[in-house]
Amino acid sequence: MIKDTLKKLFIRDLEKLKQEIEAYQNEDKIWYIEKSILNTAGNLCLHLVGNLNTYIGAEFGKTGYVRNRVDEFALKDVPRAELVDKVEQTIIMIANTFEMISEEQLNEKYPAEIHLKDVSTEYFFVHLAMHLGYHLGQINYHRRLLDN
Repeated sequence: MIKDTLKKLFIRDLEKLKQEIEAYQNEDKIWYIEKSILNTAGNLCLHLVGNLNTYIGAEFGKTGYVRNRVDEFALKDVPRAELVDKVEQTIIMIANTFEMISEEQLNEKYPAEIHLKDVSTEYFFVHLAMHLGYHLGQINYHRRLLDN
């Protein structure tokens, strides 16, 4: 069902995020800004981890995660190992949380206040998966363009 599909896609793309961060030849380039490329791979990684831990982990997994969205874009030079650990912990959270979510919950209105109004949890989770894929592509291009 859609629950299993979403779980697999989130985990697949989070594994790819981890691989992208690990693939930088020069760790400093994770935080590199050049010309109009203003979001670093490190900040996008923090943003994706924060996003999923907020909207899936805290809301459905009751993890107690408290998001600091400002830090997702303000922090710099977080070590690669710490970024990878955050992604790995998010993968575990996704695996555990999706075991607690019922198909019925996916059909219900997403329970927390979000910028999208009156959408189902399924719709919002698909939105989150697409958001993850979008930023994952940006990180891939960032690495290939700027990690020389």
